[in-house]
Amino acid sequence: MLRERVSEDVYVFTSELYAQVTAGAVLSPEGAIVIDTLPFPSETLEIVDFIQNKLSTPIKYVINTHYHADHTYGTCFFRRAEVIAHAKCRELLHGVGRKGLTDAKMESPELERVEIVLPDLIFENGNMDLHLGKKTLTLIHSPGHSPDSISVLVNEDRILFAGDTVMPLPHFVDGNIDDMTRSLQGIPSMGLENIVQGHGEVILRGEIDEAIRSSLRYLDNVRKKVGRAAERGRGRDDLADIDIESCGKSRIPLGGLVAKLHQGNIYALYDSLTSGSQKKRTKKAARIKKSPKQKQRKKK
Repeated sequence: MLRERVSEDVYVFTSELYAQVTAGAVLSPEGAIVIDTLPFPSETLEIVDFIQNKLSTPIKYVINTHYHADHTYGTCFFRRAEVIAHAKCRELLHGVGRKGLTDAKMESPELERVEIVLPDLIFENGNMDLHLGKKTLTLIHSPGHSPDSISVLVNEDRILFAGDTVMPLPHFVDGNIDDMTRSLQGIPSMGLENIVQGHGEVILRGEIDEAIRSSLRYLDNVRKKVGRAAERGRGRDDLADIDIESCGKSRIPLGGLVAKLHQGNIYALYDSLTSGSQKKRTKKAARIKKSPKQKQRKKK
């Protein structure tokens, strides 16, 4: 695990075991707030040891930015902390999350000690402020990557822990491309010093505007290219030419994982568009089938 101090009271932890996923800690005289947890116990326990033993700071809260395993599996190792998340996150952890962990344990013995922890404190509409010592964190619902996604703004430091709302490549397979666009559009006006991505390197102040513009351009390109393919009746297997470079992004970040994420985006959007078209065709066909009978009734 890599550790980076991004301000006097804020740390970022990056996994060396899985997809450069990140977690964070915000320190105050009253205790620490941990934002997301890493998927494998060995790295999560490093975070616990660093905060509690090396910094001698009790961990008061853990915030889950969304329910995905790589951000929540470590929550169970923060035994005395109160867990906070969006209401939808609690619902998804209880259902999809529990089943996913059962399946994951069959493949990864390292996860044997992991348990799903449901949030103690949830919010649903608007934002939520969390105060601890001299720190105020604002939890912002930012769907798109998933319906329960939130971002966490450390107000005093102007650092945004964006969860997977901000990644080297926007990923909306479990969410919605239009929600993702709206969530990203709200970021530039926040006046940020740093963005902690859900995966990958911290984005510095001078890089933020271009990073967000790049992601918005990517989403726009994907929307246009996949939309044209669907309108022309191209099959799902004919989408290979809509590669990541043609949509304006590099395939290098996250060790090349972004190319697979892009492929998932393409197929998810195509399936969404074509399933809607199929429903319209079905309804139209139903109306056509009814029309001869309706004509017969009129003759009688």
